[in-house]
Amino acid sequence: MSTPEELRYTEEHEWVATREGPVVRVGITEYAQDQLGDVVFVDLPEVGRQVGTGDGFGEVESTKSVSELFAPVDGEIVAVNDAVAESPELINSDPYGEGWLVEIRLDDPAGLDALLEAEAYQALIAG
Repeated sequence: MSTPEELRYTEEHEWVATREGPVVRVGITEYAQDQLGDVVFVDLPEVGRQVGTGDGFGEVESTKSVSELFAPVDGEIVAVNDAVAESPELINSDPYGEGWLVEIRLDDPAGLDALLEAEAYQALIAG
């Protein structure tokens, strides 16, 4: 199971990648997409929506279940991945690349400090 070292993670199985400035890209981990099975639908928020850490901001529906997406940081949704809305299977085929979900402009970059590093996330999923 791939857990890129440069990313941060949540206990809800989302990954966070630092972008330019105070913007982060968010997606679900390889572990999460594997647990979900074939993703068939993604519900993403509107650009401009404010989210707080832990707020639900969308859903991923698979052939097995529906899982809520939770904001890993406080901020404003500044981009959504329309390609995933049109082709949800991108989450299964490329969870850390083309399968990203949203970009969030951070209210406070220190919020990233609360996220798990790759090693801690690997320990979490190893159970």
